[in-house]
Amino acid sequence: MARFYLHLHNDVNVTDPEGRDFPDLNAARRWTRDQARLLVGQVAKDEGRIVLHHRIDIENEDGEVLDSIPFADAVKIVG
Repeated sequence: MARFYLHLHNDVNVTDPEGRDFPDLNAARRWTRDQARLLVGQVAKDEGRIVLHHRIDIENEDGEVLDSIPFADAVKIVG
């Protein structure tokens, strides 16, 4: 297991001081994508808007950003 830190960058930047353990980076990506989808849905419900440039950065224990999951990549807009 490796520890990854998931930092939310939306209207307010929220750092993750504790991190989460995942078997690998791909597992962290999947979980982060699912969380981004939940956040998109919550903001759409509460505020009636979707902001696609918001993102969650995945960082390792050394402080290196390994990936960034933009909300635009987590959802598919159809219309």
